[in-house]
Amino acid sequence: MNAPVKPPSADVEILTLGCRLNTYESEAMRALASQARLENAVIVNTCAVTGEAVRQARQTIRRARRERPDAEIIVTGCAAQIDPQSFADMPEVTRVIGNSEKMRAESFADAHERVSVSDIMSVRETAHHLIDGYSERTRAYVQVQNGCDHRCTFCIIPYGRGNSRSAPAGEIIEQVRRLTDAGAPEVVLTGVDLTSWGADLPGAPQLGALVARILKFVPDLPMLRLSSIDAIEMDAQLFELVTQHERVAPYLHLSLQHGDDLILKRMKRRHTRRNAIELCQRLKAERPEISLGADLIAGFPTESEGAFSNLLSLVEACDLSFVHAFPFSPREGTPAARMPQLDRRIVKERAAHLRACSATALERHLDRWIGRSAKALVEREGFARLPDFTSVHFDHSSFAPRAGEAASFCFGQHDKTHLIGTPA
Repeated sequence: MNAPVKPPSADVEILTLGCRLNTYESEAMRALASQARLENAVIVNTCAVTGEAVRQARQTIRRARRERPDAEIIVTGCAAQIDPQSFADMPEVTRVIGNSEKMRAESFADAHERVSVSDIMSVRETAHHLIDGYSERTRAYVQVQNGCDHRCTFCIIPYGRGNSRSAPAGEIIEQVRRLTDAGAPEVVLTGVDLTSWGADLPGAPQLGALVARILKFVPDLPMLRLSSIDAIEMDAQLFELVTQHERVAPYLHLSLQHGDDLILKRMKRRHTRRNAIELCQRLKAERPEISLGADLIAGFPTESEGAFSNLLSLVEACDLSFVHAFPFSPREGTPAARMPQLDRRIVKERAAHLRACSATALERHLDRWIGRSAKALVEREGFARLPDFTSVHFDHSSFAPRAGEAASFCFGQHDKTHLIGTPA
């Protein structure tokens, strides 16, 4: 029986799971796959942050095979980097390539190796893709850093991304300038551990110095936004710019994880509950319009009722508006997976309670906008976002600004998750 013939110029589809960084890198892979003349293929860019993320990756691979039975299925991303053989053993998978390999065109051209995954911890160079911006018409992303040198006990990501490595400031600034000249109304600096940027560069500059240089040397950039940052690594210059500079978005997403000191210690975090609260209070005092988001984990091993109460109370103590609430998920190979685990029913109940607490915090934030007006960046038809990250829904049948435009809205109500905007 003859093998299926690949149709000429067949589409290459990229399925992306997980973080914004994966979305960003998928766009880089799209160009690399084209450069390699890859045809009739599905690239699955996986995530490994939780066991559920890995399960979804496998589910996505199986669905891709059903929908594209004659296509080559190439699996990459963090889950593939960490456990390549398990994906190679799936009958639906044609090839597995690692996180370093996925940023090279030759990896997509070479169909001989079924598994091409190198030791990510040995990667030291800053790949060119780290400074390629990705625009989605409304904002552009510049990856300035990759990898992580920290070893939080619950986190598998360093084993998928490797150690921290930074792109040089000059190349970042040039990329931001090109994106600004191309009309990007907003640029987002992103990375796995953004606030560690510069530690591996000559002189060990800090993120605040990079932000200052971008603002100085790209004066036409309307808005600079930061992705998730580690609260304990926020240097003095970065704090000043975030709170004082109008071209820095009034929003920060903080990697807090928990609100109990003993759990934070067992997580191997480097901040305390007091550190988190004091930083948030200082940010609010210096720039009242700033909104704050955070990642929080419920049901970490050994989490007592008292510790969980401290987690819940952190939401209000820090005046958080946008919370990513996660149930703890043990990842094989991490120290937390070997700690005494809570019953999964308790973990799920606590995560649901945390999500309810977070929903109340978001409603409180939305209530503050009622009766006010402001400009929001239109992202797509009927949807816009304020500089402080608040999402806005509007009736596009009578008011239709284009994506990438800043439109003026009045806010008279919300639906508990979005502001309802009317033309100002």
